Amino acid sequence: MSILVNENTRLLVQGITGREGSFHAERCKAYGTNLVAGVTPGKGGETVLDGVPVFDSVREAVDDTGANVALIFVPPPFAADAILESADAGVPLVVCITEGVPVRDSTMVMRYLEGKAVRLLGPNCPGLITPGAGAKVGIMPGNIHLPGKVGVVSRSGTLTYEGVDQLTKRGIGQSTCVGIGGDPVSGTGFVDVLAMFNDDPETEAIVMIGEIGGTKEQEAAAFIRENVRKPVAALIVGQTAPPGRRMGHAGAVITGKAALASEKMRSLEEAGCRVIPTPADIGSTVADMLN
Repeated sequence: MSILVNENTRLLVQGITGREGSFHAERCKAYGTNLVAGVTPGKGGETVLDGVPVFDSVREAVDDTGANVALIFVPPPFAADAILESADAGVPLVVCITEGVPVRDSTMVMRYLEGKAVRLLGPNCPGLITPGAGAKVGIMPGNIHLPGKVGVVSRSGTLTYEGVDQLTKRGIGQSTCVGIGGDPVSGTGFVDVLAMFNDDPETEAIVMIGEIGGTKEQEAAAFIRENVRKPVAALIVGQTAPPGRRMGHAGAVITGKAALASEKMRSLEEAGCRVIPTPADIGSTVADMLN
């Protein structure tokens, strides 16, 4: 009843000895995630967080621990190299939390990953969590989640938490919650996650949270219309945003008609989605859709 991460996840954290890396690695471990290694060049041989070994390279960590998910907390100038290092070490899922990665670097990373058996989530994403399976990879607050059968995918970290909290308070559990991030150039997108949820027999409904900027939501709408056979509730934020002004995320800027919230909402409604009017209506709309 999950996608991407589960009880078989073996997590390594790049940048585990830094402030952010240490803080969130500890919370991933406390949630039950199998944290097997950290990577910080020059600090190999140390241990942190009550026995987690630190390695100088991802290759050493993978060879020694069998890590199969990499979580990246390194400064923006070094994030691209960290992603490529995990990819070259054969890590199948790489989750980059780092915000502010240059678009040029992200573009180079995406071209390098083409054709490789590596999935990138992010950059500038909150990660993902499978409630009840001891699998929290990123910065999502574990305490608000409830195991269940609704998949959640979102461009916004904060609205992921808001939506999950509303669902949980209504007794609506989640299968997996995925934050894809809000950068204009990034890895895993809406269509990728929707396809996985559609194929997951334990996910019975989907919540999708999008925003202004780009055409990712229209691509998702086209995929939903042609492929998804499960109910989808969709929220688009930024309905009152002025054209040309970036709203939070690097990719959340209206640069043409297609980037408008109204155009995205229209596309999703035409695809058969239940459109959520405002962020405050996530829980009530999903509850109504499921009844």
